[in-house]
Amino acid sequence: MPDPTSPAVSMETLVALCKRRGFIFPSSEIYGGINGFFDYGPLGAELKKNIRDCWWDDMVRRRDDIVGIETSIIMHPKVWEASGHVAGFTDPLVDCKVSKQRYRADQLFFAPVVVDGRAVGYVSVLESERTTEALQEAAETLKRKKAIQGSLEPVHPRDMTEAKPEEVALIPSPATGEPGSLTAPRSFNMMFQTNVGAMTDASSVAYLRPETAQGMFADFKSVVDTGRVKLPFGIAQIGKSFRNEITPRNFIFRSREFEQMEMEYFIHEDADWAKCHREWINWCKDWLLSIGLPETHLSEFDHPREKLAFYSRGTTDIMFRYPFGAQELWGIAARGDYDLKQHEKFSGVPQAIFDEATKKKFIPHVIEPAVGVDRIFLAVLCAGYAEEDVKDDKGNVEKRTVLRLSPRIAPIKVAVLPLLKNKPELVARAGALHKKLQRKYAVFYDESGAIGRRYRRQDEIGTPWCVTIDFETIEKDGSFTLRERDSMQQKRIHEAELFALLEDRVF
Repeated sequence: MPDPTSPAVSMETLVALCKRRGFIFPSSEIYGGINGFFDYGPLGAELKKNIRDCWWDDMVRRRDDIVGIETSIIMHPKVWEASGHVAGFTDPLVDCKVSKQRYRADQLFFAPVVVDGRAVGYVSVLESERTTEALQEAAETLKRKKAIQGSLEPVHPRDMTEAKPEEVALIPSPATGEPGSLTAPRSFNMMFQTNVGAMTDASSVAYLRPETAQGMFADFKSVVDTGRVKLPFGIAQIGKSFRNEITPRNFIFRSREFEQMEMEYFIHEDADWAKCHREWINWCKDWLLSIGLPETHLSEFDHPREKLAFYSRGTTDIMFRYPFGAQELWGIAARGDYDLKQHEKFSGVPQAIFDEATKKKFIPHVIEPAVGVDRIFLAVLCAGYAEEDVKDDKGNVEKRTVLRLSPRIAPIKVAVLPLLKNKPELVARAGALHKKLQRKYAVFYDESGAIGRRYRRQDEIGTPWCVTIDFETIEKDGSFTLRERDSMQQKRIHEAELFALLEDRVF
């Protein structure tokens, strides 16, 4: 169940901001859109690239024990047989026979309506940040409609995977409000199927990958043979994955096309896996803090042992408090040696490596931190968005919308603003600075409107600093005004100081 405590910003506000400022657009919008797919606009593409680049720099380039690869989206179908995805990559599906709508069974909640100890009906709602409250309200409505006297008991939510066969026919569909139209849960494979080559038959069937991890396992032997790596070491990659989600929801949080950043960290079979697992949980949390997520919004969830996959030693999710509740942001799993053993079995290619210390071969175990770029994107927007009352130059109070994004990931690092656009000397000096900054940073030049209005536009897209070229720049010492986004404080600095600031804060 989602955490009822949530940040102040609503999803509707964030979606409107993303559309208005060019962060995210619905895919194929001129044709009515397509559910579960999104396009990233000019600012969104920059923000997303910065998230990827920060992760790659910190995970791969700044470590000596991790190498990066890039594997293809379509792989040999036996990869997915070996991994278990063909047989077991399923979600429980419930159909409404009347409306033809489909629901994930674990996201459709129901409860019996009990009055004075007697069940008088059932209610259902789709999962939200207030699932229990919505069910209780629905129960009160049903009691009033049936004019039932007595004391209504508190509801006890369960999802449809927990429904007994005799209950399914009594649970109303969220689409119709009437019982009897829902099917019992059944398995639905979420992999997108396609065909490779000119023929369309069983021999040409392939899949769009549902995760990037298997590419790293399939290439494990090639990396070991060519990469001069030794245990412990990791293989990382960033790439698109595809899942045919039954009910995409919560904007980009759960979509059908998404981007993953995954790393497989291979360790000795006798290594202290629990210690290594904890070290990677800590690393991931520290990295999230380094890109500006507040610690108050982060928590940990350890998967119960009885719900772990049979091969898993432990999985911990780093949770983020979204507007719709605390949800998984980053999963760190101790997967044992299952994956490499499966690929050895299905391919016939040995995956063991030779240990110089013990003079024997073994298949390494693995710790897997896996995170979605899109979920981090949404998290930094949720954490950074704020509205506040500020005074303009004339002392009037106005509303300021600001995105407090870390300089590491902000789509625009600096805005260069000539004080007046009709003064050639100011425009020329601002243009020269803009060109020099462009060599290394994403910068924006703006000469339209009052300077205060230009500041507000940059605040709303998360630009950390604005520099204003004024007459003092031209007539005196060449310094200009640096305005800081979060505090709105201004000070005079020189060009060398600006570049030193950027070098220190944008890394």
